[in-house]
Amino acid sequence: MTSGSEVVHGYPHLTTVRSALAALHRRLSYDGVHSYAPSVFPADVAFCDQDDLHLGTQRVARALVQHLRLPDARMIVSFREMEHAASVELAAGPEYFIELNDRFRTHRDDIGAALAHEITHVLLHRLGLAFAGTRDNEILTDTVTTYLGAGWLLLDAFREDGASSQKLGYLTPEEFGYVLAKRAIAFGEDPAPWFTSAQAYTAYTKGLAQARRDGQQPPLTAAGWAGRRKYARERRYAQENGSRTDHGSSSPSASYAFEGGGRDTLRVSFPCPTCQQRIRVPVSGRVRARCALCRTILECDT
Repeated sequence: MTSGSEVVHGYPHLTTVRSALAALHRRLSYDGVHSYAPSVFPADVAFCDQDDLHLGTQRVARALVQHLRLPDARMIVSFREMEHAASVELAAGPEYFIELNDRFRTHRDDIGAALAHEITHVLLHRLGLAFAGTRDNEILTDTVTTYLGAGWLLLDAFREDGASSQKLGYLTPEEFGYVLAKRAIAFGEDPAPWFTSAQAYTAYTKGLAQARRDGQQPPLTAAGWAGRRKYARERRYAQENGSRTDHGSSSPSASYAFEGGGRDTLRVSFPCPTCQQRIRVPVSGRVRARCALCRTILECDT
């Protein structure tokens, strides 16, 4: 939890975020991921000033448990002074103990955001899905929370002005916006009306632009002129010299890579813009590829 200190912006964790998206799709499959449509509704996690603190918190926790499909998980929530926003005790269940920072006693609008992250920890624990290291595992948790429809709460908790700032979670605001945009594109959902924070909406629009750029990279036909020209130059080099040369299979900044031998056996691999699973197709001109993991149909010019 960042409160009052400078908020990091940009995309410093983007590689880990993309790995998390691929891992989630591999673990749940297409049908499993799409069982989390639609997102949790704002009315289900709203917290009024007139609500009893503990009863309201339990109501929001139950709504998030139901959304994340943990029907036999009971969350027991308490408040105490602590450094972080929240913590959860992971055990066999069915009861899980969540502690929230005392700060949320007076910042009740953000209780849903903190609970969403912690309850997703429970979901990942049950799925047996984890990354090595605390940092990467927390990034995985933020990514899964957002992609499964509860993480818009974490982004909406972001506020920043000249005098103060607040952010929950390990992703930057723009990275939250990126994952939320990936979900919006895949599920045909528009989360923009749910934001109460103007800064969160701005971060979402930036993340949306980044997410759209993923679908505009070679060899996809939506790639721009400059990217297509660069791709053609590197393809020609790989066809004439093979991909395993000192020159490399592609430039370091490119998401695609050439594999194989000369002109007849050359293939190109690139990440699916939806789930980030790498796709390999022959270098043979116009081709339509279907991602086996998320079922996205991709129009390519290889």
